[in-house]
Amino acid sequence: MTSDADDTSVQDPSDPMGSSTIKDPDDWTTGDEPATGAQMSYLSTLARDSGRDVPESLTKADASKLIDELQGQSPRAQDVPDVDDQTKEPPD
Repeated sequence: MTSDADDTSVQDPSDPMGSSTIKDPDDWTTGDEPATGAQMSYLSTLARDSGRDVPESLTKADASKLIDELQGQSPRAQDVPDVDDQTKEPPD
């Protein structure tokens, strides 16, 4: 039996029912598998925008962490509107 204190997942605040709990990539059961083509493609785009290189051989978990890191550096990712902003009514 695991306690809540051992749980490393993070509840998405926009999902009160918990159906889209965000789990730490280090805890993924498939995290040691090779990164997906979609991850590598997105990483390539973010890396180009950020002036960084992407290692050729990444796991799914490592690719996810690098995506998170590069999203903070890429102007492309910073221009993406926040989901909360899309659901608010426009000001009068």
